[in-house]
Amino acid sequence: MASAESQPRFGQSVKGLLSDKVGSCSGDVMALTRQVLKGSRSQELLGQAARNMVIQEDAILHSEDSLRKMSIITTHLQYQQEAIQKNVEHSKNLQDQLRHLLK
Repeated sequence: MASAESQPRFGQSVKGLLSDKVGSCSGDVMALTRQVLKGSRSQELLGQAARNMVIQEDAILHSEDSLRKMSIITTHLQYQQEAIQKNVEHSKNLQDQLRHLLK
């Protein structure tokens, strides 16, 4: 009868060990699944960051082009301002000459 009593205990302890192992394996599988999901999420985030970087690079190139164009426009406006100033000085001289002639 001693062997009959030891068999249920042995069976229960094996069941308990098996249950512990299954629980441990389940935990390992869940941890592995989390890591895989983190890895796929990381890849997704890296891809998104790369796309954003390309967009920013295009925006920077566009800004550089706009700055170059604005520099050219500024130069032209400076030339026009100088020409207007010369014309104003010239018109003042003409006005002085006309006043002198009309006297």
